[in-house]
Amino acid sequence: MKVNLKTKFVRRKLIRKNMSQNWLAIKIGVSSGYMSQLMDGSRNPSPVVRQKFLDLFPECIFDDLFVIKEK
Repeated sequence: MKVNLKTKFVRRKLIRKNMSQNWLAIKIGVSSGYMSQLMDGSRNPSPVVRQKFLDLFPECIFDDLFVIKEK
């Protein structure tokens, strides 16, 4: 089972907050390169990173930010 970031949703959240992808990387505590990979779908967020997303966006639930893919 893999968990992917819902990048369209996250991009809309960033636009509404007038924040950049680099700002998000800093707040989540990852490199801008890793954040770029998360946003383009080439990497899957670890459980720790998923929790950091949920902490940063407390108004969101898991299903708002992530989609579970079966292998």
